[in-house]
Amino acid sequence: MHTSPTPSPWLLRWAHLLPKGGRVLDLACGRGRHLRWLADRGFRVTGIDRDAAALAASQDLAEAGRAELIAADIEGAPWPCTGRQFDAVVVTNYLWRPLWPSLRAALAPGGLLVYETFSAGNESVGKPSRPDFLLQPGELLARCAGLRIVGYEDGFLDDPARFVQRVVAIAPSAGTGSPPRHGLQAWC
Repeated sequence: MHTSPTPSPWLLRWAHLLPKGGRVLDLACGRGRHLRWLADRGFRVTGIDRDAAALAASQDLAEAGRAELIAADIEGAPWPCTGRQFDAVVVTNYLWRPLWPSLRAALAPGGLLVYETFSAGNESVGKPSRPDFLLQPGELLARCAGLRIVGYEDGFLDDPARFVQRVVAIAPSAGTGSPPRHGLQAWC
């Protein structure tokens, strides 16, 4: 799952909400499966990961000016994007609760949060199994309070077997007067 070159189906499902050519932060990006997919579609991408060796897999994107790569320990050092905002923030298979204020601050007005990670119950099928790395029931929704929830799921997925919570949420826009329209797509 972590080494798959295929983008997350959750990101693919909601990609139509990403603003064309927007700035996207991929947090804990690993080898860059989302960075590459987003860059190939014209987004200006920034990837952060503490593993410089994993980031090296996306070095060609950086050298071509298609991505910014930041090697940083976001759990033990200062947030590397202070003062910066993004049109979208993508997080998959990663949870560090103290980072939530920085993630929220990194969302530009009207910015899209695409987040999915493991939840309680996962300890019954594999790793991660420590409560520190598992969302509790309803926790992701609570952390997105004040954002407009467009999509949310909490449950079990097969292949590989895992318990997840995932959300797509939009930060409030700067006073437009009318609510934004976020088109939903039918899924069968």
